[in-house]
Amino acid sequence: MNRKLNLGWLGALGLCVALSAVAQDQPGDFKSLVPVSLSGEGPWYRLELPLAVQLQASQTDLRDIRVFNAAGEPQAYALARQQAQTTEQRSFSEVKWFPLYGSAQAGDGSPGVRVQSNANGTLVEVQPSTRREDQGALRGWLLDASAIKAPLQQLVLDWTSERDGFQRFSIEASDDLQHWQAWGEGQVARLAFADERIEQHEVALPGQSARYLRLLWNTPQSAPQLTSARLQSSTTSSLPSPLVWSQPLGGSSARAGEYTWQLPMGLNIERVRVALKQANSLAPATLYGRRESSLPWQALSSGLLYRLTQNGQDVQQNELQLPGQTVQQLKLVVDPRGGGLGNEAPTLEFAVRSTQLVFLARGEGPYTLALGNPTATAANLSLSTLIPDYDPQRLKGLGQAKVEGAAQPGGPTASPSAAAASGPDWKRIGLWAVLLLGVLALAGMAFSLLRKPAAKS
Repeated sequence: MNRKLNLGWLGALGLCVALSAVAQDQPGDFKSLVPVSLSGEGPWYRLELPLAVQLQASQTDLRDIRVFNAAGEPQAYALARQQAQTTEQRSFSEVKWFPLYGSAQAGDGSPGVRVQSNANGTLVEVQPSTRREDQGALRGWLLDASAIKAPLQQLVLDWTSERDGFQRFSIEASDDLQHWQAWGEGQVARLAFADERIEQHEVALPGQSARYLRLLWNTPQSAPQLTSARLQSSTTSSLPSPLVWSQPLGGSSARAGEYTWQLPMGLNIERVRVALKQANSLAPATLYGRRESSLPWQALSSGLLYRLTQNGQDVQQNELQLPGQTVQQLKLVVDPRGGGLGNEAPTLEFAVRSTQLVFLARGEGPYTLALGNPTATAANLSLSTLIPDYDPQRLKGLGQAKVEGAAQPGGPTASPSAAAASGPDWKRIGLWAVLLLGVLALAGMAFSLLRKPAAKS
């Protein structure tokens, strides 16, 4: 008799599991629904998830995200997320530098030079193309990076102390010393205040390879004499996905020089941008973060934030780089000797790595992206499972999906179509009714077996 009872309850358990698998997620289980449009060739489509859409999720790892077709059927999908600095190896290299002379006017073109290099491309000598008496002012410096084969991430300069203040220059890159590509502008600084010195020696580079760099000062008469030039290079197994920035987030200030912000959810933040509204602001600062109020603050980053007017131009540095760990609260502590950032907390923007959702379109459109279900479990596949012959290059050739408009409220009555939204979910009701009847039948069978007298031996 016990064996029959065990088999009966095992059958009920199996029925529950089977019916739970059939009773899949429905659009009405999610708080936010976003229409999705398709273009290009399917059946696989990739969707860049805007940060504003990601913030509609109830769970940090986006396990509660789904894609539905017009019939409300969930689509198979995968999440493609790349972390910054994946298997990254960084190294610093001292490089040789050569002076560049030219007209004292910054707009008079780049200085001409004659160069001599060996068979490996390493510079041996750099001479002005004009006579020495016609060389003019020091315009900038030529850096020899021919020995570095990895992408260049950062430039670190040092110069004589005779030139304090800000040093602004343009950065150009070349592989043949004939054709130059603009890499933006760089800025270093050496400041003194309150009997202390603050120095900024690092300049971010775009992460590309180049054999030579040319630094041309915006104001030639202020070009300093370099004493050191180093380049940081790095190699990674895969390039990180781009950053996506949030809208400005308001904060609060409980005491002078301390500002806090509450993020919409726990996020792997990699960079923040602090709004410096007042001109001539100077703020040595440390940024702290934590997951929740019950946990202690942990230092994430520190640096010099400033917005200053120099030579009639607005010069500012208002970003801090973070390690990418999950935080939901941020606190900025500012050294008051720099003058602070005012009594009210400045607005803050944060950046995270972009996320792509790839799904296999099945059934008829239109398709809907659904988010916001705190009880949902992970349903995403790996890319290699979703696309059997997947390789990273193929990802770029998939069809494109794009969110259309703002998220619409979901809830118990949400549905892909108005007709379906107006009525009850008879499919789910029928499934649970069958489940209940099956359990009652098994309970009745178990009760009859218990009442039956044991057979005499």
